[in-house]
Amino acid sequence: MAEILPGVHLVEGVDPSPDFTTHVYLVKDRGPSWTLIDTGLPGAHEAIFAYLEKIHVAPTAVTKVLLTHLHRDHTGSLKAVAERTRARTFAHWIEAAYIAMDPKYDGPGSPPAEPFTVAETLKDGDSVDAAGGLIAYHTPGHTPGHLSYYQPERKLLFSGDLFFVEDEKVILTVPDFTHHTPTAKISARRVGQLMIDSLLTYHGGPVLKNGGHAVRALTHKL
Repeated sequence: MAEILPGVHLVEGVDPSPDFTTHVYLVKDRGPSWTLIDTGLPGAHEAIFAYLEKIHVAPTAVTKVLLTHLHRDHTGSLKAVAERTRARTFAHWIEAAYIAMDPKYDGPGSPPAEPFTVAETLKDGDSVDAAGGLIAYHTPGHTPGHLSYYQPERKLLFSGDLFFVEDEKVILTVPDFTHHTPTAKISARRVGQLMIDSLLTYHGGPVLKNGGHAVRALTHKL
């Protein structure tokens, strides 16, 4: 899909099959640099670097990698991306421990395939100088340290796996792969209070217009 909003790209070619959509977002910073949000499954780095070449962005122009959570379809290419780009990596402090496999994650969903030490840990409300200024929202439920990233000026929410999009409807994270669904409901209600134009989900979607309305329609049913 390439550039879906000004300065926001959906990296092409990272889906493992037509039946399983995964999204890696490449976002322009205020200066010459770029930020990746999540890194896809193991092997997705090849598609990421091919896409960077296609749009004439040097790998070293990617200076930050923001992680929403520990699951392998989000961190599978983290090591390969970090090594080539030399980007600084970010995750919630809980997820950072699981990504380092210290301790190993024993919840639902696939844990990281190999340990990785995240450079900088985040907590709820932290600001990140990326994509024009992001705020980290701790949105636990799918995993204990799940983060969503909010861009207040443009009203963008990079929601990781807090929400899925199925048949063009926003749904709550799938219970079979979720650590604690009741907590995910609380997180959904919290971000539903934000002003959201575009909801940038990871599986299905994204919802580029009226994303806040779609989230509130869901949370009213919870």
